[in-house]
Amino acid sequence: MEPKNKRNIHCSILQELNEYREKDFTFASGHILGSMCTQPHPIAKEAYIKFLETNTGDPELFPGTKEIEFKLITFISELLNAPKTAIGQIISGGTEGNITAMWLAKRLTGKKEIILPESAHFSFQKIASLMDMKLVSVPLNEHYYVDITKIKDKINENTAAILGIAGSTELGTIDPIPELSEICLDENLFFHVDAAFGGFVIPFLKDLNFDVPEFDFRLKGVSTISLDAHKMGYSAIPLGTIVIRDKKWLDEISVESHCISSRKQAGILGTRSGGPVAAAYAVARYLGRDGYRKVVENCMNITKYTEEKIMEMGLTLVTKPTMNVLGVKMKNVPEFVKKLSEYGWKVNKIDRLSCIRIVIMPQTTKKIIDEFIPVFRKTCEEVGEL
Repeated sequence: MEPKNKRNIHCSILQELNEYREKDFTFASGHILGSMCTQPHPIAKEAYIKFLETNTGDPELFPGTKEIEFKLITFISELLNAPKTAIGQIISGGTEGNITAMWLAKRLTGKKEIILPESAHFSFQKIASLMDMKLVSVPLNEHYYVDITKIKDKINENTAAILGIAGSTELGTIDPIPELSEICLDENLFFHVDAAFGGFVIPFLKDLNFDVPEFDFRLKGVSTISLDAHKMGYSAIPLGTIVIRDKKWLDEISVESHCISSRKQAGILGTRSGGPVAAAYAVARYLGRDGYRKVVENCMNITKYTEEKIMEMGLTLVTKPTMNVLGVKMKNVPEFVKKLSEYGWKVNKIDRLSCIRIVIMPQTTKKIIDEFIPVFRKTCEEVGEL
């Protein structure tokens, strides 16, 4: 039995942690409306705890966890219509996915320039710094995806890769991935698709007959795709995946791994918790394709409902939503976001577009939106947006 003084210390520490946690916003409350991460599905939480001590970076110690990792990668590879030559890597999220893809591109081509849309994730700034690569930015068109007519002008003998975004961080827009794929095929260029958000949305939008472009490995020019389970995959942080068209390419970023059970190791991370892997697999098994389709359908219905409520106020959107992301135009974004936060609600500011971002995630219900809209209206009135 634990000594009394130890029990007291134990309770004291937990009380301290509870006090810190109470300062946080929570997904469960529904009041986080600007994040692309999610409240994990209940089964994800159970699975995470069961595999808390496992390390997929040392697979012979945890062969069962390794099997789960393989099954999760298989599920995602099938979702993306990956060819038999492909291989998947579990990663921490979209940033690591983008870094890994550009690492591959640089090693395979020996070149240093990345052609990317203005809407590219900020992780590419890190890539430029880490890997001494040059970012060649391409403007967006009136629909807020990359202007395909400006791409070819940027290609030169130093081009290592082109980036396409399938669900932009700012507005959830999708670049013309089929056209970019054709360009990359014609020019023999590495083509990475950042689908960190859209990877668990677009396949199901297509099932629901939404007009969205192809983005996966059915397009022959696509080299790599990254997507995150801790976003619309409804799983726990951190869990992303990068799928690579040709498994031989991994040799370019593999190193001899002494002192652990695998002979070689590819990727940035060594030690990797099996908890998020088990969580993502559990959700995928529980929901399946039909379950994910229903989640996406519900999110899109609530997105439409939210859009209507916002438009009724006389506000305007930056662009029509492509998926479950709304960009609402504002004159004074920082003041609005600060005031709304004081009322207990969190949205994201997109300064570049002078708008706020509202993301309708799986935990967002119509009831939550009905609670949010009066506070939203009140905040708009107080800061002079209405």
